Amino acid sequence: MQDPQTPVPAATLVIFRDRTGAPPELLMVERAKTMAFAGGATVFPGGRVDPGDHALAAVFGGDAEDIAGRIAAIRETIEEAGVPIGLTPMPGAAALARLRAALHDGLAFGAALHAGGFAIDPELLVPFARWLPTGRERRVFDTRFYLAAHPAGAPEPVVDATENTRVFWASAQDVLDAAEAGRQRVIFPTHRNLERLARYGGFADARADALAFPIRTVSPWTEDRGGVPHLCIPDDLGYPITAEPVANAKRG
Repeated sequence: MQDPQTPVPAATLVIFRDRTGAPPELLMVERAKTMAFAGGATVFPGGRVDPGDHALAAVFGGDAEDIAGRIAAIRETIEEAGVPIGLTPMPGAAALARLRAALHDGLAFGAALHAGGFAIDPELLVPFARWLPTGRERRVFDTRFYLAAHPAGAPEPVVDATENTRVFWASAQDVLDAAEAGRQRVIFPTHRNLERLARYGGFADARADALAFPIRTVSPWTEDRGGVPHLCIPDDLGYPITAEPVANAKRG
């Protein structure tokens, strides 16, 4: 059994659907309340990096861990929301359903792509952030965040109804407002990333900003500020809000 203090490699994908004259929408999923991690929380689609993701990453050049993370983010988004990112040709609804079913049945991503006649391009994903909580007894995830544009002609998302109970499009600010009103539960890393994402007018803005900051692992720490314990993150990685009272922070 894995030591709960050993970080689990994971990846998540922030998909932008640009709109004319309105803030871009992001693809969000609401996790089932029965899930051990972030049960009932609204998050971006994603999950752990599987051995099959590493096997497929070996086909590509570059940083093997980064490529495996991109592949995991693409795979998890197909599994959880039925949205294909970086696939050629663009699958129709029936082909996508077959691919998704194969993944749910445990077939490795590379084998499922081959069976469906698809190629994959991890370079369409843009590295955005990397988060690794520390100092907690429960299992921690070393999560890479990536950005991607919603592909033209992609099928509408469909919830998997297992790990997640809802999938929807919303602007970053709409999700933040819903969290503030108590209508949605948003954990600390998602909250901080939504605040950063809310500043962008579209995918091009987000991509440019992501490339302007280094990918340095964010490990929040607790710090006393005016007699109030705060959960803090670095102030030089592009986040507009870098501290929140511990009593208010939702941490998984």
